[in-house]
Formats: sequence, structure tokens, C-alpha cells
Amino acid sequence: MQAAPASALARLIAGQICLHAAMAGTRMASPLLALKLGYGALEVGSLLALFSLMQVFLAIPAGRYADRHGLKRPVGIALLFAVSGALAAVLWPRFEVLCLTALCMGGATGSASIALQRHVGRAAHGATELKRVFSWLAIGPAISNFFGPVLAGLLIDHAGIWLGGAAADTTGFRVALLLMALLPLLTWLWIRHTQELPPVVHPEGMAKPQVWHLLREPLMQRLLLVNWLLSSCWDVPTFVVPVLGHERAFSASVIGAILGSFAVAAACVRVAMPLLAAHLKEWVVVTSAMLVTALLFAIYPLMHTPLAMGCCSVLLGLALGSVQPMIMSTLHQITPHAVHGQALGLRLMSINLSSVLMPMLFGTAGMVVGVSVVFWTVGTAVAMGSRAAWHLRPQVSGKS
Repeated sequence: MQAAPASALARLIAGQICLHAAMAGTRMASPLLALKLGYGALEVGSLLALFSLMQVFLAIPAGRYADRHGLKRPVGIALLFAVSGALAAVLWPRFEVLCLTALCMGGATGSASIALQRHVGRAAHGATELKRVFSWLAIGPAISNFFGPVLAGLLIDHAGIWLGGAAADTTGFRVALLLMALLPLLTWLWIRHTQELPPVVHPEGMAKPQVWHLLREPLMQRLLLVNWLLSSCWDVPTFVVPVLGHERAFSASVIGAILGSFAVAAACVRVAMPLLAAHLKEWVVVTSAMLVTALLFAIYPLMHTPLAMGCCSVLLGLALGSVQPMIMSTLHQITPHAVHGQALGLRLMSINLSSVLMPMLFGTAGMVVGVSVVFWTVGTAVAMGSRAAWHLRPQVSGKS
């Protein structure tokens, strides 16, 4: 990429990091605060599900809005909701308000991500460049998934002491959530000077393509299935690690570090991927990641120390971190330009519909049979789903 496009992509990544760090930190702090308030695994699972619920309903409309209005207007509206949701939890740290915060923060992050991904995909040219730019863009959430939980954990443990209270008291949670409310403001500073791309022009007399028609395509069906399974894998540690850590008396900082190690590993593999983009084949990367993830889920519950859990998190991050750029590259290659935003919304809707249901299912399973079964069940499903990833080969390899 030339200097100007590279600098523009860097600004988009920086803005994405700030917004995703706010959501990741809120997503880590909210269940811990709910546990502190006396709620159990089922309520925590329901709370985490709300981070995805709004994205289910907003994904397609947000994609359509991005197709019409580009980048900055959709992102600006999303940031207003993110800031408002986090500030509400600062002012009223109660479970009902945490639910509202989860809805606002989740919906805002999903809507902004669709606009960002659509912009970057339209600006790229060719399959190799698509893999390269989406690898760079995918670094943003990986970095933010480290800094968000770690910063939130440190503030939860120490801010109360700094302000005359105790470790992990309500003041610590409020300070952590206040930082999460301020981070989205930095996103706007990074993206506000981004140049909008020209709108897609539809030939007169020709019907506009509809995103729902894509569901009839076998390749899209397999892609959505694979993406859904792998996205569920990201939800499992987010739910299980805080619950396991709480049961084993780990501090908030340790729990944040375990989750953060997953994000660091995902970021590292994504840093390497742009350099190897010309040599990577989507179906090979995705199939391998699914098989490795299934194996790691089989052994993760058997790890009882922070170090052992951290090592598993690192390996999971390396496997799952490689997937999103390959999925996004494939999606943009098989989707008409006029419905890129809506196709991204369709993908987001499908994975978040699962994310709404899965944490509640995780919470129920955690109460009935233990959280270890969550790892083993999802791992089995991913191993079986690797067949669908393998069958992406004929179409994807021909386009790469």
C-alpha cells in the first residue's frame, strides 16, 4: 500500500482499538461486578448475552445504513451510544443498568465495525490485498481485547485503594467503567478526517441486489456456519474464565491477564499474516484453526493454575486469531459491492444470534454439569464443523 492509504488504514485501526477496548473492558468488568453484587452464573451468562443481543437486531439495518452513508456518520452515531451506555453504569452500578450498558456498548461496537470493515474492503484491490488489509484491521480487536480487560482489571483492583477505599470495591468498578466511557471519544479523533469512498452506482432499470439472496449460495451457507462455530469459541473463554477465576479465588488482574494473553497471541499472529498473505489459502488456515481449537478446548478445563490457563489462552489466540482475516477476505470476494455492508451485517447477525443464546446456555450448563462441559461440547462441535471449512477449498482456492 502507498503511504497515504497506509496512514489512513493506521488511523482506522487506532480508532477501532479504542472502541473495542472500551467494549472488551466493559465486558470483563460487568460480570465481575454482577458476581460481586451476588448474582450467579446464569445471570452472568445472560448479562454477557446482551452484548450481542442488540447486534442481532441492528446488524442488517446498520449494514444498509453504511451502504448508503459510508463510514463517518454510522460510526459517529455508534460512538454516542457507547459513551452513554458506559456512563450510565458509572452513575448507577446496578445489575439492571449493567444490562442497558451491555446493550448500548455491544450494539455500538457492532455497528461501527460494519462501517469500518465495509470501508476497508471497498478500498482494497484483489484477493491478496484483501487478506493483507483485513489482517491489519484484525489486529485492532486483538490489541484492544488485551488492553481493555487488563486496564479494567488494574483499575478495579487498585483505584478504590487510591481513592481511600478497598481493592475491588464499587469505586474501583466505577473508575474502570469511566475509562471505558472515555475511550470511544478517541475513536472519533482518529477517524474524523478519513476520506469517504464514492457511493456504489446502480445501473438504471436494474434491480438492486438483495443480501438475503446470498443465503441461497452453498458457499455463503458454509462460510456462515464456519464463522458461527469459530465465533462461539471466542465467547467460551470470555464466559468461562471469569467464572473459573472467581471459583479459584484469582484476582481481577489475574483474570484480566489470562483473557489478555489470548488477545496478545491473536494480535501477534495477525501481525505476521499481512507479510504472508500471498502464500496463505483461506480454507487451509480456517480448517487448521478449527482442529487446533477443538484440541485445546479438550484440555483447557484440566488446567488449574493461572500460568497453565494463560498458556492455553495463548495457543487459542494463535489459532483463532488467524481466522477472521480469511473469513472477511472470502466474504468480500463472493459478495456484490452494492451489498457489502449488508453482507457484513448478515455475518454479524448470525454470529451474535448465537452469542445471545450461547452464554445463557453456558450459564445453565455451568450450574447443572459444570463449566468444563462447556469447553468440551463446543470443542466437539468445532471439530465436526471443520468439514465445512475444508469444503470451502474449491471456490476459495480458485479466487485466491
